[in-house]
Amino acid sequence: MGAHTAGSLTSSEEAQLTQTIEMFEVITQSQPQDYQSLEILKEAYAKLGREDDVVNTAKRIAQAYVTMGQLSSAILEYESILQRYPDDPDVLAALGEIESKANSLSNQNTLGGETTITPKAAGRHKAGSRLVPADADDGRQSFHKIFVEGKVITNAQFEECWIKHDFGEIPDKPFEPFIQLLADKGYTPLEKSLRILSDKSRVGFLPLEKYDVDIEMIRGYPADTCRRWCVLPFDRLSKSILVATANPFNRQVVTELEEVTKQRLLWYLAPPHDIIKFLKKVFR
Repeated sequence: MGAHTAGSLTSSEEAQLTQTIEMFEVITQSQPQDYQSLEILKEAYAKLGREDDVVNTAKRIAQAYVTMGQLSSAILEYESILQRYPDDPDVLAALGEIESKANSLSNQNTLGGETTITPKAAGRHKAGSRLVPADADDGRQSFHKIFVEGKVITNAQFEECWIKHDFGEIPDKPFEPFIQLLADKGYTPLEKSLRILSDKSRVGFLPLEKYDVDIEMIRGYPADTCRRWCVLPFDRLSKSILVATANPFNRQVVTELEEVTKQRLLWYLAPPHDIIKFLKKVFR
């Protein structure tokens, strides 16, 4: 919990942080287990010197970890509060509960359900290599399980809308993602697909059109990766890059983005048309 003072910020930085707080408070109210968004909130509060909010958000992060069974992460978060406030009754009570829970639970560091993309989810290529393996994991298997085996659409509809990419071809415009094609053809409304994906992947939803996207930062990322997979690295917060996607199971795009950044990637679900609109604006 960095000891920043609000006085050292410019008015535009303060306005940006306030907007970030408003946005991520909304996200975390509807998705209380989204600890990535809570981390962003905590950092924004710290930069504005709002100490009470920093502590309260740290407690919410720890509670999210407990809910997901990630007890060791919860303990670390609670202990970071105790370093500043050794007698905090909420924290001491929560740690006591975790201890008793730990005795009856095996401490598994898992999200449950489908495997979602994480910065270390895929093997790395040689730096600078544009070769893509034939068995690139673009999330097809997870989507088939969710949408076809889950009886949302038929196998024929799935095959019609799932794009098989030719990696030898450099895209000159963004590809419409699977859920957009489903909506275009009248198979599944976009809102329903986004709700299903958010539920199955535990990746938070972010209304991108309301976000102050960092256009200059996006230009530092490869246009072909962003267009092919319809992803948008849209902001930098501390040591993390926020990335919008319509496919939270695509491990190949993680590999490609990791080639160009050492920073941690934090993923958010966003409506495809918003991602495409920004991609067209940035990569003309």
